[in-house]
Amino acid sequence: MKSFTVQFHKEDQVDKMTVIKLNEEDFQLATKDGTRHLFELDTNIGFFVYFDAVDSKGKESYLVLHYEEESEEPSGCYSFELKDFYQFAALHLNDLEYNEEEVEKEDPEEEYGPIHHLAHLMYHIIEEGKKVEEE
Repeated sequence: MKSFTVQFHKEDQVDKMTVIKLNEEDFQLATKDGTRHLFELDTNIGFFVYFDAVDSKGKESYLVLHYEEESEEPSGCYSFELKDFYQFAALHLNDLEYNEEEVEKEDPEEEYGPIHHLAHLMYHIIEEGKKVEEE
């Protein structure tokens, strides 16, 4: 288990975020008493699965699995504080509403919406996570 801090661009309007990268053993311990799949995100940098979990002591974790390309095995598992994970969920939900509005327009354009912002944040997290592996 390795902790790292992600600094975002000023225009991202997100405070720095502390992230924990879990190894296989950490993942097994964090999910011992079950998981709850919440949503997914498919991007050009990979596929993300967002879920929460409970360990054997009842401690909750807010996790994201990252899969690269067509890999069956995740390339990384990241744990977030609830406030940060909530922001991810809010962006995902906002995108559902955003897409409904786009469908109503006659000429929907590919604008930078909430889901694009979520993918951008995940890009920064993944890049910082790679640096942790190299240390």
